Amino acid sequence: MGVSSSYLSKAEVQELLGVNVFGLWRLARKYDEFPQPTDKPHDPFAKFRDKNQEPEEVWDGTAVYRWAARTPEFAHRGAVLLRPLPEDLVPGQWAGYQDTAKGPALDWHTALGTIRMVHSDDRQVASSVASALAETGNPAGVVTVCALYGDMSFTGPALVAADTAHPGIEYEAEWGDVAALAGQALPWWPHLLRLPQLISTWEPGAPRAAAEVPPNANEKILRRAARNDAFDADARTALTDMANDIRNRRTTSVAHDNEIFGKRGYREKPNPVVIAAEPDTARHPLPLADDRQVLLSGWRKLALSSHPDAVAALEVAVGREPDLLPYGALTEVPDRPGTIIERWARRLALCDPTAAHAVLADDDRVDAFFLDPLTDMPVLRTPADRGEPTWRFYAPLALPANGAELASAVLHHTVWITTSDGHVHPAPCTPTEHLWWGNGWGDRPSEAATVIDTLLNDLSAAVDLREHFNAPKGLVALFNEEHKQGTELTRSTLLQARMRPPRTR
Repeated sequence: MGVSSSYLSKAEVQELLGVNVFGLWRLARKYDEFPQPTDKPHDPFAKFRDKNQEPEEVWDGTAVYRWAARTPEFAHRGAVLLRPLPEDLVPGQWAGYQDTAKGPALDWHTALGTIRMVHSDDRQVASSVASALAETGNPAGVVTVCALYGDMSFTGPALVAADTAHPGIEYEAEWGDVAALAGQALPWWPHLLRLPQLISTWEPGAPRAAAEVPPNANEKILRRAARNDAFDADARTALTDMANDIRNRRTTSVAHDNEIFGKRGYREKPNPVVIAAEPDTARHPLPLADDRQVLLSGWRKLALSSHPDAVAALEVAVGREPDLLPYGALTEVPDRPGTIIERWARRLALCDPTAAHAVLADDDRVDAFFLDPLTDMPVLRTPADRGEPTWRFYAPLALPANGAELASAVLHHTVWITTSDGHVHPAPCTPTEHLWWGNGWGDRPSEAATVIDTLLNDLSAAVDLREHFNAPKGLVALFNEEHKQGTELTRSTLLQARMRPPRTR
């Protein structure tokens, strides 16, 4: 996140600084640092307005507000938390907890007025809360609202502020300045423990709270499925293992955040930060499964299930740990008669949808669901709503061989493999890669070259693309050419390319 942009017209700048047209003209000549007009944000409706209308000058609101705070003549009109602090600063007082529409907050009575600290790092929190106060008459007398920036500054967590006098303008503020006004170190909660029930019970001097890290949506989905008796022991183990891993990582991340934001700081004095909560580690870490084969078996069974809980869980797994699933990369090709695609599609078997099909569909309309009987890969066909019908499938991780060998590679929207016993397969590919050819604008198709290199040696081998940049240079050069759709590269062509030595410069 960051400080949201705001723009002021000439009239608004004059109102902010309390000057007339001549006064604004004078400022630009008296102060070299006075912000210059900037480009107005793109207006998509400008073309519908009067073309003869002169473009309006605008100023960066934050830049003007910051300049005013640091210029003695206008400091009283500038950003509240950027003005020089009073020399005889009277320590402030904690003023209690406040609920806001943007998150839990604490108020502090200070020499400058009440400062409201909202413990959220969402975008435009400071401006939104300050605007709401201004619109309701600001009965609490808040002069400025601070929110978390989500990063560290020189004196503690970075802050974004918006003053209730000008709530539309956000600016960066220093944690140390707010702490100086408050007269004490300020409490900070790690992101996953910014809970109203924790922040509302805090008071100065309170011990650090130990709290269980709450589950996120993915963990809830997995644990709900793990309680479902429709799934066998392997599936429930796989679900529980991933849920536990999510909880362990979230708990570790909270401890890591506390280490970062609780550091001493960049100066001689420690940062005025009180870490207000830490993760309850009484049950941390939660146990994880030792047997990867059990996890693979469990996820394979879930992928074949038709239960809605399996669909929801599989959606989590696809985005989180696709290597545990029995499927390779998601691939789409057009339904083209008279091509190698049609030759492959002729063997597909109609079937009822499984969880894997449902995740593959991703809420799109589907004509029919299929299974590739030779690789067990789920396949579907989308209708011609937006053009031509499309085949969508997961690439296999490995191909059946039965003593056959690679006969050729055919390039048609993806890489296809023909075998010496007459079969056609989509080329195998790992879940997080894709197969392509041609000019990659600086990148080279080493993934396709690695797959072909592997299958030339053993048609049934599982491909490993972690080291695809080490693919044979001759094969990489062959796939780097701009081949037409439908080009067939024979086994002899591929073997010859693989033997080609690298070019010397």
